[in-house]
Amino acid sequence: MTKVIDEKAYSIFDSRTTSEIHQEIQQVYLADSRPWVVGYSGGKDSTTALQLVWYALAELPPEQRQKPVYVITSDTLVETPMIVDYITGTLERIKRAAQKSGMPFQTHIVTPKIDETFWVNLIGKGYPTPSTRFRWCTDRMKIKPANQFIFDKISEHGEVILILGVRRGESTTRDQVLKLYQQEDSLLARHTSLPNAFVYTPIVDFSMNDVWVYLLQVPSPWGSNNRELFALYRNSNAGECPLVIDETTPSCGNSRFGCWTCTVVTKDKSMEAMIDKGQDWMLPLLEFRDFLAETQDPEKKAKIREHRRRQGAITIDNGKLVRGPYKMEFRKQILKELLETQQAVRQDGPDPNIELITLGELEEIRRVWRTEHQDWEDSVPRIYREVIGEDRDWVADDFGTFTASDKAILELLCSDAGIPVELVAKLLDTERQFHGMSRRASIYERINAIFREDWRSEETVLAELETIPEKSEVPHSMENTHS
Repeated sequence: MTKVIDEKAYSIFDSRTTSEIHQEIQQVYLADSRPWVVGYSGGKDSTTALQLVWYALAELPPEQRQKPVYVITSDTLVETPMIVDYITGTLERIKRAAQKSGMPFQTHIVTPKIDETFWVNLIGKGYPTPSTRFRWCTDRMKIKPANQFIFDKISEHGEVILILGVRRGESTTRDQVLKLYQQEDSLLARHTSLPNAFVYTPIVDFSMNDVWVYLLQVPSPWGSNNRELFALYRNSNAGECPLVIDETTPSCGNSRFGCWTCTVVTKDKSMEAMIDKGQDWMLPLLEFRDFLAETQDPEKKAKIREHRRRQGAITIDNGKLVRGPYKMEFRKQILKELLETQQAVRQDGPDPNIELITLGELEEIRRVWRTEHQDWEDSVPRIYREVIGEDRDWVADDFGTFTASDKAILELLCSDAGIPVELVAKLLDTERQFHGMSRRASIYERINAIFREDWRSEETVLAELETIPEKSEVPHSMENTHS
């Protein structure tokens, strides 16, 4: 439980007044014409930084506060539902208050591209759940969307200043990041990886106690209730997830303000705490998250993951087969259970229209399955109908597609000929995709790439591995790797 610590502990307010902090912020704001980008996660630190900036700028005459302040929040599309509602409501209040009072704040929510969302990568492409060794989610879902917004503003204005609500002493990792930002005799520091971006950290010397004392004593300028924020922390076991703009930021897996699907940590203690506090409707989310985490069990890999990598290579490491993406049948199972979880939280939760996976993501998963994995059965609409009980206006293929009946016939023919059905299906799909095109030169390159894939069956590969002596070198033919 988050609580205000001993009043005798160090406090920034022993050496500086709130007015002096406001003056520093005003000094930085008025020093040049570079716009500000404030990273807002909805948590205590980013709220404190944003609130201080608001009050400081509000003290300036209207003609001096013309430089835009962009408040950006990163939505991975798998944020904890309660936090999504809280942040969305807060951003709307900030927007209305800024318009009413003539403040230069603009709110923006950044999201990952449709082909880089959590579900498209996990269910569509078969990426295994994120872990400490393979944390593919952060770059795609947080860093790239936030950085793209910053790059757009740099292109528009030349340079920008990032306002980050980070504090010294919060964690060893965070302190290491702050050291990278520090510059003597300057309140600004060049960002370590974003060109033409500078960093300002107005609450860097605040303690956690300072943050809560400030928030509970100074009312929100946009009409939020900071005690509601305190209650969110009190009902969980961890801190917030800051705006992530580079890989130095630690995982948000333990965070109350992180993704509900996070499997980087062993247990989601924050979601467990919320359920213990009475949010029973979130239990299906926790159960589904635990189901995803269980797929990291080494004993389950052979059952649920392909023996080939995504691009068709087979990788052997120290005489053992390195597994690739989830098998198609298991991906279908994940999608089915995800939609069932969505139905459960719609029925018992506060929002009967909540979307754990968007229609756009479903369409992209469907496209990936059909074009990359020859899902001639068109499984996504079928699974959706079975679970949701209704249909959607799915995107139609103008050139037509093969059907489940075609696949059944092809399987019989390939079985008799001793040819991998996936190979022939992929060749047929490639021809269909190029059908009618005036320039077909690249089809030969695509066909050659398909033939270059390793089409040995899993049984064949495992049998070959058994014939290799333990300490002998792996034959070259078994070293076909792919990153």
